[in-house]
Amino acid sequence: MDLRLNAAVAATEDEQAAVASVLGPAGSGWEGGLRTAADGHVAFGGHSARGRRHLLLPVLHAVQERVGWISPGALDHICARLTVPPADAYGVASFYALFRTSPAHANIVHVCDDLACQVNGAERLCEEMERRFGPEGGGGAGAAGGEYGGANGAAGGTTAAGTVAAGQAGGGSNGSGLTWQRSPCLGQCDRGSAAMIQQAGPAPARVVLAPADLDQIRAATSRSVAFMQAGQDAAAAAPLIPQAVGDRSALRLLRRVNQVDPGSLDSYRAAGGYEMLRRAVSAGPMGVIRELKDAKLLGRGGAAFPTAVKWEAVTTNPARPHYVVCNADESEPGTFKDRVLMEQDPYALVEALTIMGFACGAGQGYIYIRGEYPLAESRLQRAVDQARSRGLLGADVMSSGFAFDIEVRRGAGAYIAGEETALVNSIEGKRAEPRNKPPFPAQSGLFGKPTAINNVETLLCVLEILRIGGSAFAQIGTKDSTGTRLFCLSGCVERPGLYEYEFGVSLREVIQAAGGVRDGRPLRAVLLGGAAGTFVGPDALDVPLTFEGVRAIGATLGSGVVLVLDDAVDVPALLQRIARFFRDESCGQCVPCRVGTVRQEELLGRLARRVPFGSARQELDLLGDIASVARDASICGLGQTAVSAAISAVSLGLIGGPGPGAGPGANGKEA
Repeated sequence: MDLRLNAAVAATEDEQAAVASVLGPAGSGWEGGLRTAADGHVAFGGHSARGRRHLLLPVLHAVQERVGWISPGALDHICARLTVPPADAYGVASFYALFRTSPAHANIVHVCDDLACQVNGAERLCEEMERRFGPEGGGGAGAAGGEYGGANGAAGGTTAAGTVAAGQAGGGSNGSGLTWQRSPCLGQCDRGSAAMIQQAGPAPARVVLAPADLDQIRAATSRSVAFMQAGQDAAAAAPLIPQAVGDRSALRLLRRVNQVDPGSLDSYRAAGGYEMLRRAVSAGPMGVIRELKDAKLLGRGGAAFPTAVKWEAVTTNPARPHYVVCNADESEPGTFKDRVLMEQDPYALVEALTIMGFACGAGQGYIYIRGEYPLAESRLQRAVDQARSRGLLGADVMSSGFAFDIEVRRGAGAYIAGEETALVNSIEGKRAEPRNKPPFPAQSGLFGKPTAINNVETLLCVLEILRIGGSAFAQIGTKDSTGTRLFCLSGCVERPGLYEYEFGVSLREVIQAAGGVRDGRPLRAVLLGGAAGTFVGPDALDVPLTFEGVRAIGATLGSGVVLVLDDAVDVPALLQRIARFFRDESCGQCVPCRVGTVRQEELLGRLARRVPFGSARQELDLLGDIASVARDASICGLGQTAVSAAISAVSLGLIGGPGPGAGPGANGKEA
């Protein structure tokens, strides 16, 4: 294959070393190593190199962590090592928001301005960042790619690799040696504000500050972030789980949180850890699946697909090998439940995924975790390493004759990667673009083989099912919504945090448990399910939170988001943020989503400026048309639900006409 490598400057020694840290040393000149006389006559390793294409994302991470960006020379070197065409590799590097393909400062600060943070004053923090560090995206050496940034004005000198040294005086226009930019949800919605710092260099690091303020950010970027990251694990704030205080008897999925040391396998086993794996091995694969059927377990990721059906389809598929994947790319704005589970109970997820692998006949599992969760990633990696060293992963798990191992894969900032086929593409080293279905992953998934994919909450439900039995689990909740559900309470409530309730609890009870609306203000609306969900009004407070209950009122539980809004919240501005989010996060593969998300944002902008095409009523009719086309013709759920929040807001009178939050004029205010 003629790769047509054409970078003007070759990869630096640092860049080559970063690539080798993942791929190992180059074997020949054909693979980017030193050219020998034999290389002029024969080439080896082409097939094996292409077989490592799935390592493209880990290699891109390694290069950026070392030098701060992915230079053309580094990209060419990666292409030579993996036998990937440069245009293909660039398409991957430029797809993900956390990768940078132009020179930038070593310190990048991502400030969340998404839904929950916006409700709690994210704009004030962004204004303070601008006053202290200059305009968003400014002060860097070039452009920070992806949704997180925009074009940075060229300013200051760079190192040989193109990265402005961290803390270098005068390195950029703000003199701070950093670039800051707005970010979509960082999964810290219970904290009210959040920022993530990426620091490149010999000791690269990522750290999340939540709640975040200017002083914290200034302190973090004035010294080694690696130092902060090293202390983050020990000093991590206790999760906001109000139910964990006092009587814990109602907790099931959260019962080990704050009771077990998340860094100790012995602590987990002392609390009954790995007993469920023993039960699974004793019951056999079909015995496990039978328990899931008896439990009537539905997936907790939003689609509510029967888990047993998915696992059985993979188990009985004659094609080999089989794979299992934990979807931990929790990117829905307002959602943080999986983060809490991974940070506080990582061994439970490792055990649950091992049971999934056993039941599905898989020898390899992957945990695909979003790049914005550094603490969860480090704790999961430690849990996997400890489990492997103790014989709980590997060639003979628990001396049972079952071989299974797990690899933790980090995403790079792409909401669409949460869609199961897009996630599969991402693990394979491709752009995270959804595939047409059928075939479904259970038929042809990772590497074209049968694959079962579930999210973190669903997998922890499997442990509870094996603990108490499928039939007992089915008695919890309601007939069609069994078990418990995790709800992410944020926004205008007194006690935001993660709550666990049996299905059937009312929305009113959940909000009251969180202390009610903050400062006793009137309730305007609640956003259920996140940015892809729906607004409901105060008249929905007594609706039971079950799959069937919310479906009856045209809403969805989605990922368990309950974002409470009082009468002071600028709902139209919130909708404008949702529209911008979907515009940025659309993969662009299909026209209804690629064009529809842009048209939604434009329409809401016209209403904001009070310059509608025709009348406000005509604009809202057009919004309905956009929603119908996107829902009926988009490839995946992102496009199908991208306009749901806006449509539900219209039906409640929150925008577009007289009603709460409509703002001045008949067409409402949109900001």
